[in-house]
Amino acid sequence: MSSRFAAVIIVVFTAFSLQGAMAESQVYTKLFSNLAVDGYDPVAYFEQGEPTKGSNDHSFEYNGAEWRFASAENLEAFKADPEAYAPQYGGYCAWAVSQNYTARGNPKNWTIVDGRLYLNYNDEIQARWEKDIPGFIALANENWPNILN
Repeated sequence: MSSRFAAVIIVVFTAFSLQGAMAESQVYTKLFSNLAVDGYDPVAYFEQGEPTKGSNDHSFEYNGAEWRFASAENLEAFKADPEAYAPQYGGYCAWAVSQNYTARGNPKNWTIVDGRLYLNYNDEIQARWEKDIPGFIALANENWPNILN
């Protein structure tokens, strides 16, 4: 076996290992990042009604990930009750979790239902999600958190 071939095998194995480790995380973060919600402020969805980028100046470690906030007030609100603001299913795509797998939750594809924040993968998936939100939430609640095992 050539050393070049061995190096390729090591790179591929490492990539699959990292991908598997990422998929097992309770909170969705991108590969080589520890930012929850891609750095968007989860409190802003409730307070401002739109996705808002968080700041490095207002960050907090919670559930193994770094959460960023647009203001000190939003940071303090999250610290006081993170479960009220953190997206459901760790920020993974809610529709995907309802289908018994995980996928990236996109902070620009979001819905608040009964005071809970849900993220979806993209516009197409969000349109599917919107066809039966209560049914998909029921399915996702059954699948979560066993889906990470």
